[in-house]
Amino acid sequence: MSTPKATFARMRGAFAGSISAAVSVAAHAAGDGMAPTESSVVLLVLACAAVGAVSATTLADRHATWFLAASLALGQVIGHTALTVGAVNHHGSQLSPAMVAAHAVAVGVATVLILAGERGCTLAVAALSRIIPLLRPPLPVVACAAVCVPTSPPTLARWLLVGSSIGTRGPPHPA
Repeated sequence: MSTPKATFARMRGAFAGSISAAVSVAAHAAGDGMAPTESSVVLLVLACAAVGAVSATTLADRHATWFLAASLALGQVIGHTALTVGAVNHHGSQLSPAMVAAHAVAVGVATVLILAGERGCTLAVAALSRIIPLLRPPLPVVACAAVCVPTSPPTLARWLLVGSSIGTRGPPHPA
């Protein structure tokens, strides 16, 4: 069973990878006006899955906001590169100030939304962990002592074993 912290880290990674892919496709379509090719979409999915996996497995407790923003920015750069490399007609990587500003705003908004979603899930799980025991109180545990009463007298072989001086354990008695 995984801890809530690990579950939320996986959720953060999944969102970081998918938002990086979505913003890259949207920016590419807005810049070219063309849909990405199949090979570039495959490159994009692999690249953004890698960004999401790295973001999910790295626990940056003290600097979670900065790490998430950096992984989102890196994901957009990698996604844009994957779409540019796989494109039929290479348009180059013209970075206008408007494009950089749009990507910066997308990184900021996505970071805030992902961290707010993570905080909301944390609060929801904490509230449910307090409410659920109140809805179903624990059942009382009845522990009764088992009493074993033999139904028949011991056989002759058991009487011989119990009555012998050596018993059933240990090395044989020297002659």
